[in-house]
Parts: sequence; C-alpha cells; structure tokens
Amino acid sequence: MKALLLIDIQNDFLPGGRLAVADGDAIIPIANALQAQFDLVVATQDWHPAGHQSFASSHAGRSQFEQIDLYGLPQVLWPDHCTQASTGAELVPALHAERIEAIFRKGTNPEIDSYSAFFDNGHRKSTGLADYLRGRGVTEVYVAGLAADYCVYFTAKDALAEGFAATVIEDATRAISADGWAQAKADLQQRGGQLINSTEVLAG
Repeated sequence: MKALLLIDIQNDFLPGGRLAVADGDAIIPIANALQAQFDLVVATQDWHPAGHQSFASSHAGRSQFEQIDLYGLPQVLWPDHCTQASTGAELVPALHAERIEAIFRKGTNPEIDSYSAFFDNGHRKSTGLADYLRGRGVTEVYVAGLAADYCVYFTAKDALAEGFAATVIEDATRAISADGWAQAKADLQQRGGQLINSTEVLAG
C-alpha cells in the first residue's frame, strides 16, 4: 500500500511566516489534489516548545542560520518557529485535512531538533511513524511538503533506511536552499529514492 506523507505544511513555513520557504504556498493545491490518489494520508507538524535549543534566541550572541554543535550534533540556529499551540504551528487552513488520518508531531524535545518525520536528528527516539505505517500495511511512501532540503529530505532518507520505497513529489515541495536541495536529491537517488512530478501520480 502507498501512503502520502504531508510534511510540515504549516503557517510559519509559508510566505509571511517566521521561517518562510519561498513560494511555499504554491504546493498547497498540489498537496490537496494528490490526497485522493492514496489510501492513507499522514501529516506532520513541527511542534517546538518555547525556548527550543534549535532557536537562535536560545543562544545569547548567536545569529539566525548560524551552525553550532548542540550536544554532539550540528545544529542550524533557526528563527523561533512552530511553537506549540501557536498560530504559526497550525496546519495551513487551505490544506484539505479531511483525509489526513493521523498527525505526527516532531521537535517536541527542547534539547534536540527533529527534521525527519521518523526520528529526531540524533536517531535517539522514534516518532512511531514507521510502526504506524507498517501496521497499516504500507510499503511505499510519497513525500511532499516543506522544506525540501530539510524535513522532506530527512523524512525520505529515513523512510528508505526503514525499508520503505520512498518517492519525493518534486513539484509538491520547495527548498530553503537550491544548492542544498540539489545535494539532497543526489543523495536520495544514490540511496534508491525516486523523484517524480505530481502529474505522474495524478495520471495514475
């Protein structure tokens, strides 16, 4: 069975949000159209407690987008975003939510960031998504959402490592960095991941 994973389609990642991805709102109609092609649709939310250690504001004298070592892991320092129960953390109102069967929240541990829908960045704790998908008989995942070079990429990479076939729907995602996305795509393809356009899914 195939599942569609809608990654972090939240207000803070859209233009005008606290960590806006350029042109991020362009994926919403595609994400809505894709849902009818899948038996299972799952969404994720970045869901950070206030004062999360991935926030630049939590580190005096540090700048946004600077990279530091955080408990042995490289960490980009982000603007405060997707703080729990904030408007910015909510799924985008224009996203059709009626077919979303489950929402997995990530980044809830204040000490470690979580790009992937499956694990935190240190692979120290699982979100439970892999077991949930296996329990539903899923063997293939299709990934869409924000941002391509971070949460979409790490989700697809972990899906492959967990034994799922993984495909990123390229026009249903947008990247923070074009260079970063180019590197991420090459890595995914090397690992056996696929990249397709939504028209290929919608035609099926």
